[in-house]
Amino acid sequence: MADTDLLVLPHFAAHDAGEADLSTAPKIAVRVRPDGGVETGGRGEVADLAAVSGRENLAQALILRLLTPLGSLAPLGHPDYGSRLHELVGAPRDTARRHLCRAFVLAAIAREPRVEPGAVSLDFDPAAEGPDSLAFTLVVQPVAGGDPLALNLEVGA
Repeated sequence: MADTDLLVLPHFAAHDAGEADLSTAPKIAVRVRPDGGVETGGRGEVADLAAVSGRENLAQALILRLLTPLGSLAPLGHPDYGSRLHELVGAPRDTARRHLCRAFVLAAIAREPRVEPGAVSLDFDPAAEGPDSLAFTLVVQPVAGGDPLALNLEVGA
């Protein structure tokens, strides 16, 4: 997997992210000019940007796809990006909601070209759920091969 992207979810993690030392990820100092422009180096408001690649990039891409409301990127030319998980926020946790959650997750990952169609597994963790949240572990097989990739996610208010 040669894909590299900005690290935008440093506090979200897949199981594999535990092996990554993100504190040593390459950093780029950025100065935000008063006119809104951006330049590297120099003085000013500095923000650290880190790059993420490989399995960590795929994990971040899956989390972002699942947390983005389906169709919200249509004005940018990506009408099929995202999931319907946002429809479950605040709903009571029950068997029907878990079935909907499973359907929404499987539909979203089916549109991710870097994973094999379908999930290796999708298991709910009722002990980790709150009164109005659903917690699950999703395991997918990357198209590039290697070990399956596991994500833990909780969807709720």
